Formats: sequence, C-alpha cells, structure tokens
Amino acid sequence: MKDSVSLKVSLPVFVLVFEVIIIALYAVFVTYDDDTNAKLQNNETSPMENSLYRDYPYFADVQVMIFIGFGCLLAFFRFYGFGGMVFNFLTATFAIQWAILMQGFFQFYYDGKIHLGVINLVNAEFACAVVLISFGAVLGKTSPVQLLVMASLEIPIFAVTEWAVLKYIRINDAGGTILIHIFACYFGLGVTFMLYRPSLNDGHAKEITSYHSDILSVMGTLFLWVFWPSFNSALTFKGDDQHRAILHTFIGLSSSTITAFALSALFNKRGKLTMADIQNVTLAGGVTVGASVDMMISPVAAYALGVMGCTACFFGYKYLTPFMAYRMRIQDQCGIHNLHGLTGIISAAAGICAILLATEETYGPSMYQIFSHRAPPEGDPRLLELQNLIPGLKPGLGRTAQEQALYQVAAVFTTIGASTVGGLLTGLVMKFPSLASPSDKNCFDDELFFELPSDFSSVEVPLTYEEKGQMNPMDTKV
Repeated sequence: MKDSVSLKVSLPVFVLVFEVIIIALYAVFVTYDDDTNAKLQNNETSPMENSLYRDYPYFADVQVMIFIGFGCLLAFFRFYGFGGMVFNFLTATFAIQWAILMQGFFQFYYDGKIHLGVINLVNAEFACAVVLISFGAVLGKTSPVQLLVMASLEIPIFAVTEWAVLKYIRINDAGGTILIHIFACYFGLGVTFMLYRPSLNDGHAKEITSYHSDILSVMGTLFLWVFWPSFNSALTFKGDDQHRAILHTFIGLSSSTITAFALSALFNKRGKLTMADIQNVTLAGGVTVGASVDMMISPVAAYALGVMGCTACFFGYKYLTPFMAYRMRIQDQCGIHNLHGLTGIISAAAGICAILLATEETYGPSMYQIFSHRAPPEGDPRLLELQNLIPGLKPGLGRTAQEQALYQVAAVFTTIGASTVGGLLTGLVMKFPSLASPSDKNCFDDELFFELPSDFSSVEVPLTYEEKGQMNPMDTKV
C-alpha cells in the first residue's frame, strides 16, 4: 500500500482553475468603494474621515485571529502540526478571496458592481472564520484539495444563508452567533457525518499530542482570546454599542477561563489540569456573549454567560463528543459542537431574552438603532419624533419585542437547517476519489503531504483488515 498521496496534479489544477475564475470575476465585477477611489477624493478631503482609520484596526485584529490564532490552535497533534497550521493558511487565503466575490454578488445585484473596501475584507474574514471552524471537525482526515473544495462550496452556501436571514428574517446578531458559530458548527458536522471513518472511533496511534504541540496550540488560544473583543465588536454601531461589546466579550472570556481551570482540575482523576480544556473551553465565553454583546444586558449577565458557556462546553467535550462519534456517526475532531454549537445556542437564547426585556426606559431612543427592526415604519408620526432625537434614524418594521424574538428563533432553525444540508452535500462531494483523501492508516500524519525535516519521527500504524485485503503483493509496508 502506498504511504503517500501525490498532490502534483490535483492541487495545482484546482488552484489554477480557480485563479483563472477569480481573475475573470474580479476584472468584470470588482471595483473600488468611495473611500478607495481617487476620483472621489481631493485635497480638501480630510484623510482621517476615510473609513480606513475606523475599520482597519478591526481588520488587522481579525487577521491575527484567522492566520495565527486558528493556525496555532489547530497544530495540537504531535504528527500533524504542519497540516493544522499550513492547511489553515491555505484554506483561509482562498476563502477570503472567494468570499469577497460571493458576498459581493448581492451588492452587485443592486449596484451593478462589487465595491471593495476594508469593510468588505472584514466581512470576508468572518466568512473565512466560518470555513475554519468547520475545518476543525475534519482536521487530520482530509487532503488540502478536499479542504479547498469544502471552502469553495461552503462560502456560497453561507453567503446565501446570510443574505436571506438578514434581508428577509432580519435579526440582531452583532457577534455572529447565529450566522457564524452556529452555521459553521452544523455545516462541519454535516461534512464529517458524510466522511465517517468507523475505524477511527477506537482512536488512532498518531492521534496524540506532544509537549511542544500543546504549547503551540495554547499560543493560538491566547491570540484568539486577546483579539476576540475585536471580532465581536467589529460590525456593531460605533460608540457606546461597540464599547459595550468589548466590555462584555472580555468579561465573558474572563469568567469562562477561570471556570475552565476549575472544572478541568475537579473532573480529572488525579486533580490535574488537562491541556485540551485550556486550549478550547477557555474560549467559550467569547461565543456565549455574542448574540447580545452590544445590548444592555449588564456586566453580571456577561459574566454569567461566560460561566454557562464554559460549563456546557466542558461537559460537551467530556460526554457528548464520544457519544456523537459512537452513536451518531459524527466524528467531531476538534469538538466544534461544544465550542461553537452548544455555546452558540446558549448565546442565541440569551439574545432572545435580551430582546424581550429591551425597553425605552433602559435604552432611551437609541433602542431603535440597536433593534432597528423595532423602529416605527415609514409614515408613522412616532418615526419623525425619533428622527428629531436621532438624526439619520432609518425607518424600521414596527415589530414588537415578542415578534422580533420569534424571528430570532426562526433564524436559528433556518441557519441550522441550511448549514446541515449544505454540509451533507459538501461532504458527499468531498468523497470523490480524485480529491486525494488520506487512508485511515495515514490520517493525522504530515508525512503524507509534506517534505519533512530530518528530526521528524512518526509511528507505525498496523494495517486494518480492509487495507490488508487491498494490498498489492509488490507493495512493501514501511
């Protein structure tokens, strides 16, 4: 049996074909937005009024999360550090390029062009984060070609879902709980369900960590932890809304972190800390505050959400992940259902409660900015009164708190349904033999796809019964 998979044809062909497609689409559809177009600027224009200075810090922060945070976090396997970090790099770069187009096509429908600026890049990074979260479910079990195929299909499915939810259901989701975390989770679970490998339920000899790989993974956690407030606040209203979002995210992360340490020691048989808990469970609070991150939920609520998210995430890793693998054919390699699915649902529920409790007494007239769909519709005399208090306030839909809460619930189920179906179909495509999928024996091993340095040492994995039956007598086993 061959112990390596050649990417000599499949990877270059896929990349070159998509590069030709992207070049053609960029040439036809993509242009500069107003803040990057020289014809719309002059010597009287104040440079500091350019949106660059408002949006670039958030773009840079999310870049760090995408390429360093996720990259290091996914490098926790002893023999798959290159794969976790480098395939994250490859997939993220591709996904951002593709997301600019896929998300921009809805702008093209209205404007005839895709107007590109820094804020478009921020939105594309969020779409990229969706792909990287889903990647965690199949880490170590897929080829780079399969990952690019997954990104190429997930991005348009996400873009359509995002557009439909925001345009027709119309929800509050400042931190991307529903449209990023929940979507990415159930899409990834759909993919890994289709790529189910029965022999991996009993573990794999290379599915182990090392001292150095765990340190590298914790570095990724720290980068994500530090920059998560930017992720949650990037698309909120500037000013007090963004201020609250940063505070709530920090408080939620802080409470989930110390709770994770306590739970890790408490439930370890020898009373010691487990690195997997530190690498993942500590981040739960960043997700659980997401849906209500810009609302007046109070600091204590953010703290409680961090504790709740951490607890659900911890027990999900301990009990739910093994159950899903054995009973539901869902091998969630990085436990994305715990860190993004369970916590996402808690966050969505908290957001619904915050919407139901929101009143003008608490928020003042700005309630109709934060909950824009509750603003009076065009022609309502109340709208004119509010516009005198808040110049530029746009007409809303006149929804009540109860109506908006029901739309939030509808968005959760719509997102779960669309992402799950999309993931199942994508997983089906990823099973094509031409996509260089690794065998069960060669999962979690960099040696399959990389030229490795001399100090790399792997382990021998016994052949399964099925693999022995497929061996050519002329092949030799290393």
